[in-house]
Amino acid sequence: MSQIILFWSVLACEAILALAMACAAYRLARGPRAQDRVLSLDAFYVSGMLLLVTFGIRTGTTLYFEVALIIGALGFVSTLALAKFLMRGEVIE
Repeated sequence: MSQIILFWSVLACEAILALAMACAAYRLARGPRAQDRVLSLDAFYVSGMLLLVTFGIRTGTTLYFEVALIIGALGFVSTLALAKFLMRGEVIE
């Protein structure tokens, strides 16, 4: 019984995360300001990272978790760089 509940809950999470990625992609393409685009890119990579984690839970493969860690680290650094660029106009001082 718990296997069935886990399967359907992971499937529902994947569908909701795909919807969140679609909303973030819409805001990325349609955002009126650069700040909106940076925040939507942040939401996009977090949703993608969590989608990979749910794929890893469903398949039982640890490779998805490692890729999610890499995406999380690179996404965090890129968000910091974009925020610094928007505030000061340069990334490297």
